[in-house]
Amino acid sequence: MDTLDRDIINTLQRGFPLSDRPYAEAAAGLGTTEEILLQRLQRLLDNGLLTRFGPLYDAGRMGGSLSLCAMQVPEDCFETVAEQVNALPQVAHNYQRSHALNMWFVLATETPAEQQQVLQHIAQTTGCRVYDMPKEKEYYVGLYLNV
Repeated sequence: MDTLDRDIINTLQRGFPLSDRPYAEAAAGLGTTEEILLQRLQRLLDNGLLTRFGPLYDAGRMGGSLSLCAMQVPEDCFETVAEQVNALPQVAHNYQRSHALNMWFVLATETPAEQQQVLQHIAQTTGCRVYDMPKEKEYYVGLYLNV
């Protein structure tokens, strides 16, 4: 990772332009070109230095549903269940924990009805009960990691 990569990560953590050409605008602020910025972002993703680059949406304000879910998955089939769960586009942030409930993930759907359908699908597909813990209150944590 060189100075430009660090500048990209540090700068874009704090915001991203809303314009007709946001990458060009962001690149100009970083002293580079849109093409180089896009190449660098892709390389950071491909190398695993970034795991995700994209917007965060407030599903609830958009009429959708957001929930933290947990499952108790037998260790001998954990990887298989993780693949089944992670294959769903509504699932994000899936983590293994050292706990009786050893799989935790965030489920975001376009509607509350879709959330129930996805939860049922996961339970039926995996054979594991899904514990649904919908968000009751939102907290904003302004996390910034200086690279």
